[in-house]
Amino acid sequence: MNIKALLSATAVASVAFAGAAIARDQIQIAGSSTVLPYASIVAEAFGENTDFPTPVVESGGSGAGRKKLCEGVGENTIDIANSSSRIKQSDIDNCAANGVTEIQEVRIGYDGIVFASDINGPSFAFTPADWHNALAAKVVKDGKLVDNPHKMWNDIRADLPAQPILAFIPGTKHGTREVFDEKVLIDGCEENGAFEALAAANNGDKKAAEKACMALRTDGASIDIDGDYTETLARIDANKDGIGVFGLSFYENNTDKLKVATMNGVVPTTEAIAKGEYPVSRPLYFYVKNAHLDVIPGLQEYVEFFVSDEIAGPDGPLAQYGLVSDPELAKTQEMVKNRTPMGPLN
Repeated sequence: MNIKALLSATAVASVAFAGAAIARDQIQIAGSSTVLPYASIVAEAFGENTDFPTPVVESGGSGAGRKKLCEGVGENTIDIANSSSRIKQSDIDNCAANGVTEIQEVRIGYDGIVFASDINGPSFAFTPADWHNALAAKVVKDGKLVDNPHKMWNDIRADLPAQPILAFIPGTKHGTREVFDEKVLIDGCEENGAFEALAAANNGDKKAAEKACMALRTDGASIDIDGDYTETLARIDANKDGIGVFGLSFYENNTDKLKVATMNGVVPTTEAIAKGEYPVSRPLYFYVKNAHLDVIPGLQEYVEFFVSDEIAGPDGPLAQYGLVSDPELAKTQEMVKNRTPMGPLN
C-alpha cells in the first residue's frame, strides 16, 4: 500500500490562507473510545506520510465529543468528533445555537458490541432477553412486574452457567451505551414481555415504557464504566465472574484474556457483521466542522485520507484491526470530496 502516493497531489506543502494567520496547525479530534484506535491509526499514518502534523486524537465518549464539536467555530474548538452512535437532534440544535451550521457526517464502517468474560470462565450463549432479565430494575415474573430478583445467570435460564450476575457496561456518556440500550435492553424488554407490561403500567405510553426498559437495577449487579474498554478489562481481571460489554475490535485484540459469548446463536465476527447476521452491530462515524476545512491545515486532506480505499477499504489497516468495511464507502468518498453537509435526521 503506497499511502504516500495517495496524497502526493495534496499534501506536499502547508496550506496558506489569504487575510488570516493560522494560530493552530494541528487537527484536533475528540470523542468515542470505540473509534479512538481507528482514528489513532489514521492520524499516525497521516503524520508519517504527509507534510502535515500528526492530528491530536483524544477520547472522552461520543456524547462528550459531539458536545465539544458544538461549542462553536474557531481555533479553540475541535475540528472532528468521533462517535460510535449517530448524532442526535439535540446535538445539531446545540451546534446551530453556537454558530456551527454545517457538519459532515462521515461513516467509516461497522463494528459489533460483544459480551465477553474471563478466558478461563464458562461459555455463555445469550439473547437480548437474557440481558434485560439480568440487569433491568423491573422484570416480569409469574405474569407480574416485580423488582429484579435474579442473582445467578441460571436463575434466568437453566442452561446458562451457575455464575453470579455481574455486568460491566459502558457509562451513559459512551456511544456504546446508546446502542446497548436500544439493541439489547429495549429489544430484550420486548422479547420477554416486559415492554407490554411496562406500557400498561404507564397508561399505554410507549415512550415511558422504553425509558423503563432501560432503567437498571442498583444493587451492584450492573456497574457503569465511565472509562474506556481497558478499564472494563481490568474490572474483569479483578472480578472473574464479571461480564463486560466491548467493541468487537477490542475483543479481537484481547482474545488471550477474554472469551466471547454468542448472541442469538451467532458468534460475533467481522464476517457475521458484514453479512448482517450478528444482531448487535452499529455503524461508526466521525463528524466534521465544515467551517474549519479551509482554516485548519490538512483537515480536508485528513478526512479524504481516512475514507480512502487504502485506509478504510477491506484490505486496509482499519480492517486488519477489526473494522468492518462499509460497502458504500465510495458514496462516502464522493460526499467527503464535495464537502457535503448532513441534512435533517431521518
